[in-house]
Amino acid sequence: MRHRTSADARYPVLRVLLVLLLPLLLSSCWFSQSKLRAVKSAGELVVLTRISPTTYYESPEGPAGFEYDLAKAFADYLGVKLRMVSAAKFADVIPRLANGEADMAAAGITITESRRWQVKFTPPYQHIRQQVVYRLGSPRPASVKDLVGRQIEVHAGTTYVDRLEELKREHTSLEWTETGELETEALLQLVWEGLLEITVADSNIVSLNRQFFPELQVAFDLQKPEPLAWAFPPGDDNSLYDAAVNFLEDMRKRGDLGNLLERYYGAASRSNFVNLTVYQVRLQNRLPLFQRFFEEASQKQGLDWRLLAAIGYQESFWDPKAQSPTGVRGLMMLTEETAKQMEIADLLDPAQSIDGGARYLRHLLDRLPERITGTDRLWFGLAAYNIGLYHLEDARIITQKQGGDPDRWNDVSRRLPLLADPAWAAKTKYGLARGQEPVMFVNRVRTYYDVLVKYDEEERALRSTEALKLKAPAL
Repeated sequence: MRHRTSADARYPVLRVLLVLLLPLLLSSCWFSQSKLRAVKSAGELVVLTRISPTTYYESPEGPAGFEYDLAKAFADYLGVKLRMVSAAKFADVIPRLANGEADMAAAGITITESRRWQVKFTPPYQHIRQQVVYRLGSPRPASVKDLVGRQIEVHAGTTYVDRLEELKREHTSLEWTETGELETEALLQLVWEGLLEITVADSNIVSLNRQFFPELQVAFDLQKPEPLAWAFPPGDDNSLYDAAVNFLEDMRKRGDLGNLLERYYGAASRSNFVNLTVYQVRLQNRLPLFQRFFEEASQKQGLDWRLLAAIGYQESFWDPKAQSPTGVRGLMMLTEETAKQMEIADLLDPAQSIDGGARYLRHLLDRLPERITGTDRLWFGLAAYNIGLYHLEDARIITQKQGGDPDRWNDVSRRLPLLADPAWAAKTKYGLARGQEPVMFVNRVRTYYDVLVKYDEEERALRSTEALKLKAPAL
């Protein structure tokens, strides 16, 4: 028989409490990892978002969008699959997340104090500005005072409403309409169509949409830059949240975050109103003359025909008789040397020029080092189309010497202009080159490509609708 010790007799209540609390303490240690473990165990990361050009959408090549690509990289980082769940309205995102309908939200969400009470935000990955947008040709508001008496409509549940309410305290006559049915992108299109005078939108949304609706103009910024971040449900379990914070910091340090921002917003932020206005006209009256040749060449070389068309427009404005002072000719503006290499008999024949240009681009892409992947590989191929592989290699060597990554377009594009500096060119193998031109070339082709993709998708949707109408039985 066991005899009770003096400690047993003196602290019976303490022993009982320890016995009861020990399982709770152990479960608490387990719970601190439970959310991350649950995601990994399920093999799936569920992300709440919204469908828009700046977040998530279906492209001809599959899912795309800045938020999608960033969330996909996080899912890969965790070693799980990604499942995107889209909310019908932006205003539904945070309530649905707080209700536990997803692991996190990636929807271009601005950090505000009121939202901090509902969800947990990561450190910001991007900063944007609220901008007042109107249509070219209508009176431009120069300040908040000029908004009084104008027709203004904004998307409900956004920080645009919060900001307008703040401004109304000073400008009491300021009025606006809130809509839960139309997203910000749809309101921008209404402004472009002349059906709405003014709306408010984030600068990244404005930047992308101005490519498609070049008459959209920014009147002024409504406030200082605001941070965008991922959101996580409230609670004591920070395991998945901490993993996301570490992931975003790694992305920032490696330069991957900057590359992603450049991929989606870089070209758009540098687009030119006059160029895009003329371009959209020529999409309708010139492109149909040559589209078949672009499509045939793309099938042979495994390239997007719209990319080839964007190159052709940048080179010649789709003029098969174009010729530059340096001797390059034809719709794809190839040199005589390249024409011989690609076995082109007549540079002024649009079919031959397009086919030769496609084969030349494929040749350049195939010669790039295999370690250059993704969109970086495509941008390098375009740069080589403009300046040649040898000068591009010089810029990559300079990039490496300066501590940059020679396999990333963002890093190399910043060094390419150095090739025009005699002091730098003297240190290279292939000498002087107009290094700023390939940077401009890549940016413009990217812009023309993005606009053409949207135009093509709209045309196909229209043809599909018309075909369905023809098949429908008469009533």
